[in-house]
Amino acid sequence: MMTSTIHTLQEQFRHLRMAETAEELPVLLRNAEKSSWTYQEFIQEILSYELKRRDEKNVERRLKWAKFPYIKSLDEFNIEEQASLSTRQLNQLKELTWLEQQYNLILLGPPGSGKTHISIGLGLEAIQKGFKVAFSTMGELTHLLKTEEYIRKSQMQIKRIKESDLVIIDDLMYMAMDQREANLFFHLINHLYERSSVILTSNKGPEQWGELMGDQGITTAILDRLLHRVEVIQLNENDSYRIKNRTTIFGKESVQN
Repeated sequence: MMTSTIHTLQEQFRHLRMAETAEELPVLLRNAEKSSWTYQEFIQEILSYELKRRDEKNVERRLKWAKFPYIKSLDEFNIEEQASLSTRQLNQLKELTWLEQQYNLILLGPPGSGKTHISIGLGLEAIQKGFKVAFSTMGELTHLLKTEEYIRKSQMQIKRIKESDLVIIDDLMYMAMDQREANLFFHLINHLYERSSVILTSNKGPEQWGELMGDQGITTAILDRLLHRVEVIQLNENDSYRIKNRTTIFGKESVQN
């Protein structure tokens, strides 16, 4: 009889879309009896459990949506190796105020300087705080943009990127673009402009991007949108790239100062 009643309760919880509680109900009931919970404590435990599991499921969904190549948190990043980025500045980036304000980040530096690690770490922080994040290498993104018209999977991937709060584009300008590729990239950046934040990683500074895009007009249009509100972070380099007349998300001191 008791088992039958529990099954009925589980079905009722499922009907109310509380599937996580339905599964855990026998355990929750045993804990209630064992610990002599009051009615109020029991209700609190049920609701807390359901909310906790929903949050965890949402994080799992957003992680799947992001398509990170690997998972590495900022806690695993060795900040001591970065003379150009302080612990305080990294913690400011982790607070994600820049994301809420739709700032962009450009991470510059040679291969192995930690650009991708930092971008993924910030992406993970954003996911934990409820933001949608999409990660793509520039090579993958170019392929998606060129095949969007006739490949369903590419259409879905581009849609995912356009709907994200934070878009991470890794290894930007690793190779030259033809005019069509540059034009498609511009249209994506134009769509994301003032809708989403973008993190770009590159081993070449924005002053070199024109050479790789081949079209100065498109390059200027892309830079206008990306550099409107941006923080440029130079990793493991003595010479820093500066943008004149820009504000900095770190207050009076820029990353490069």
